[in-house]
Amino acid sequence: MKFKLLRVVLGLLVAVTFAHSALAQNYKVGATPTGVPFTFLDTKTNSTQGVMVDLIQAIAKDQGFTVDVQGMPFNTLIPSLQTNKIDIISAALGMTPARAEVVDFTDPVYSYGEGMVVNEKDTMEYKSYEDLKGALVGVQVGTVYVEPMKATGYFSEVRAYDSMADVIRDVGLGRIKAGFGDYPIVAYQISQGVHKDVRLVKGVKPIVNVNIGMAVRKGDEAMKQKLNASLAKFKADGTLDKILAKWGLK
Repeated sequence: MKFKLLRVVLGLLVAVTFAHSALAQNYKVGATPTGVPFTFLDTKTNSTQGVMVDLIQAIAKDQGFTVDVQGMPFNTLIPSLQTNKIDIISAALGMTPARAEVVDFTDPVYSYGEGMVVNEKDTMEYKSYEDLKGALVGVQVGTVYVEPMKATGYFSEVRAYDSMADVIRDVGLGRIKAGFGDYPIVAYQISQGVHKDVRLVKGVKPIVNVNIGMAVRKGDEAMKQKLNASLAKFKADGTLDKILAKWGLK
């Protein structure tokens, strides 16, 4: 009798576990493989890692769902979200008014300005972007820096590249005078020796202030509320600070 009862109890436990697993929703998350330290491809594990990956995984655990983080080019993130290929963007995605017209953003996760990179042989002490008047400069296509850099009127051309790595490569080769990109990403990569023959210019005031946040499809209020609830919790209890500190950010 006891053995039979035990079998019934074990059967119920298995059924409850299976039902819970079946009910746990899995969401596809878009990230970029070149946005260190926010998102990047770890070649040792062949997986996407970084601040925004740790954050969305922590939120998933807090909210009781699972995530499948998928690496993709930066300029495909929003189109992939709009066409239901992914459900959430968790990357270094600037919260601009133009983007807010086509996606819904969470509360801000982190804020920063642009970083300016020049060739290491360029020893000039730049004070402002006026010092680059008439120069050819580069930015990554699809980023928030393209239009503001053009609007300064200082540069002979603002050339758009597919990736920040391409921008920095051409700075190092002397093909362009300077490159502009996300300050924490560029600073981290240069400090880790990822990019040679360039240096990060300090002392120039950024003209763009970027708030980055996660994004969901336009009108997906339920998902946005889930993400914001955990994000607010993590800001209050220090979880977000720990994630940022892990990747060298304050």
